[in-house]
Amino acid sequence: MSNPQTQSTLSIVLGALTAALIFVGLNSVVIINPGEAGVLSILGKAQDGALLEGAHLKPPFIANVDIFDVTVQKFEVPAQSSTKDLQDLTARFAINFRIDSTEVVNVRRQQGTLRNLVAKVIAPQTQEAFKIAAARRTAEEAITERAQLKQDFDNTLIDRLQKYAVTVQDTSVIDLNFSNEFAKAVEEKQIAEQRAQRAVYIAQEAEQQAQADINRAKGRSEAQRLLAETLKASGGELVLQKEAIAAWRSGGSSMPRVLVMGDDSDSSVPFLLNLSDL
Repeated sequence: MSNPQTQSTLSIVLGALTAALIFVGLNSVVIINPGEAGVLSILGKAQDGALLEGAHLKPPFIANVDIFDVTVQKFEVPAQSSTKDLQDLTARFAINFRIDSTEVVNVRRQQGTLRNLVAKVIAPQTQEAFKIAAARRTAEEAITERAQLKQDFDNTLIDRLQKYAVTVQDTSVIDLNFSNEFAKAVEEKQIAEQRAQRAVYIAQEAEQQAQADINRAKGRSEAQRLLAETLKASGGELVLQKEAIAAWRSGGSSMPRVLVMGDDSDSSVPFLLNLSDL
């Protein structure tokens, strides 16, 4: 029969070994969740090949795994630049980006952490991309061509961040501001343009009124001409009538008939009047 003390010691040893094996087992496996990627480092040296979604073995005690979030991240960054005509221009961008999961080892080696990547790469490159896009336009063009300004910014930023394993998903211009002096100048220009447009409208209205006056004057002139011709014709008829009356008074046998113009304003048809009927 075995010694009870020996059995107790053996149980303790077996329990310790079991606990040690469990501890070693737990430290020999790392689980990478969806939306994550891991970098295995052994004795402080990053190993090639990213650890993607799933379970992975690693040497216990001498290795650790850095986990990177490879889902879409959002980062807001202010930017400042000068336009082509040396006007100060400030903006604030929202950058939606993600890290290439297969390139997290390089990110780990070059930047260390996601925080460092944002602070040391994404923020400065956003500033530089904005300076390049703004410098291509005047301040006025930055307003009227805002969509093209953003497109130039996007293209420049995408090209610059690709070599850092950063994929830009989308950018948004949260705010875009100019100096107070330029804003005041723009306001004054708009007021001047409105006044100029008003002056053009008044000039066109006056021109139209003058043309209407000319047309009316031409109408009156034509009416007077026609009236003069009518009176001239009527004057000839009156001469004939006077001669007929004179002939009758000198011995004519019958009363003369006089050509009389109608007094109806809408009719110009003359009629004969027999003086013997009066």
